[in-house]
Amino acid sequence: MLLPPSLDELIDDNHSVRVVNQVIDHIDIDPLIKKFKGGGTSSYHPRLMLKVLIYGYLTNQYSSRKIEDALHQNIHFMWLSGMSYPDHNTINRFRSERLKGVLKQVFSQVVLLLVEAGHVSLKEAAYLDGTKIEANANRYTFVWGRSIKTNRGKIKRQLKELWAYAESIAKEELENNAPDDFEQIDAEKVRQTIDKIDKALSGKEVDKKKKQKLNYARKNWPKNLDKYDEQEKQMGDRNSISKTDLDATFMRMKEDHMLNGQLKPAYNWQISTQDQFILGYTVHQTTTDTITLPAHMESLEQTLGQMPETLVADAGYGSEENYEYLEDNEVEAFVKYNYFHIEQSKKWKEDPRRLENLHYNEQLDCFYCPMGQAMSFVGESTQTTKNGYKQLKRHYQAQNCNGCPMRGVCHKGEMNRIIEVNPHLMRYKAIIRERLNSKRGKEYRSQRPVDVEAVFGIIKSNHNFRRFMLRGMEKVEIEAGLLSLAHNIRKMVN
Repeated sequence: MLLPPSLDELIDDNHSVRVVNQVIDHIDIDPLIKKFKGGGTSSYHPRLMLKVLIYGYLTNQYSSRKIEDALHQNIHFMWLSGMSYPDHNTINRFRSERLKGVLKQVFSQVVLLLVEAGHVSLKEAAYLDGTKIEANANRYTFVWGRSIKTNRGKIKRQLKELWAYAESIAKEELENNAPDDFEQIDAEKVRQTIDKIDKALSGKEVDKKKKQKLNYARKNWPKNLDKYDEQEKQMGDRNSISKTDLDATFMRMKEDHMLNGQLKPAYNWQISTQDQFILGYTVHQTTTDTITLPAHMESLEQTLGQMPETLVADAGYGSEENYEYLEDNEVEAFVKYNYFHIEQSKKWKEDPRRLENLHYNEQLDCFYCPMGQAMSFVGESTQTTKNGYKQLKRHYQAQNCNGCPMRGVCHKGEMNRIIEVNPHLMRYKAIIRERLNSKRGKEYRSQRPVDVEAVFGIIKSNHNFRRFMLRGMEKVEIEAGLLSLAHNIRKMVN
């Protein structure tokens, strides 16, 4: 030991730290380097910082303080950093600020390296799924959209009551000053209305409780309405926000010890995989997977340079809008829809109430009920989804259901039976049903849980990542990217 061994001699040739070093050395990080203006004191090279962060996430070191400790104690971190010792503030600042807007470019290059190495192929199917990861936010400081509406309603009602009380005492003063409408109120309108009530009641004997209410209204209502406006602006289309992470949405989390799960501030993390390699990732604020598909596919196209030719997903993504989107982009969809498995049963196929079991005559544009009676077209309606997608519904009605022996089973309403048909969606379902029941479809269906769900299991259970470390949508996307990069390199090592 008079000639101590070098760190390089102590690390196995096939160790994961060498793979991290080799992969990051082979990619272009010019977009990241441009983030550094230069000047000032000497800084750590961004390539070095990127290696340290990715290796930290690969070895379950998610905290910047733990990474700082590892740089002083762990020979793999010491070898990777070349005995450099950035502190936790430097590490966290690099992760939170420097990687904004550029990490996806780094991730894209790593995925393309996987393509070149033959680990993944753009010609094969991609498997899509999502999971909810808890946000770094207080679980009990939340704002609900419904609560805001309720509180607004209370202010409207109580303001109207105060105005009515003031009119009962000083009707002449308020006769020509009544507000146009108590329904549409804002902070300024409330101030003006309270000023009118104050002026009318000046010098008159006022009930003590009403006076207290008026004082409270003057002091708090305009302020509260301004706060509600700001919260609704922050909330956008969502129904809840967390006060400690405004980008987080309260979602029902799957818990092993709870039947229905618990509401917690979280983000919806979507990934596409192939052979358990992550091809692309996106983070969303919505609780459902259905409306995340278009944005995820566009992100996947930016990462890979093209969309995958085939997409496999569960029933959470099965909607008319998504089927049309995939068809327009020439992606072969093996995406289940609701009731796909149930409709394979004998009970479903023999149920006379089901629209799918009614015979359709294309020439006469009519359906036939279980008793053979024609159900004629009676009109159309349009339904708009949350995303603004318009669905066309056609309505068909039986001529006479009175005295029908199937009345109690087929139809229980008082009027003749009316069915609602979405011909566009029915066409897609027929295509999807045929694909999923084919030999290739059955292989994809059996492979999907093994491929994409296993990745979430590895990250959440095996590597104990169940809660984001950073706050805000942009920073959470960075963490999702680091996790994805770390997982892919770990898979390469294996």
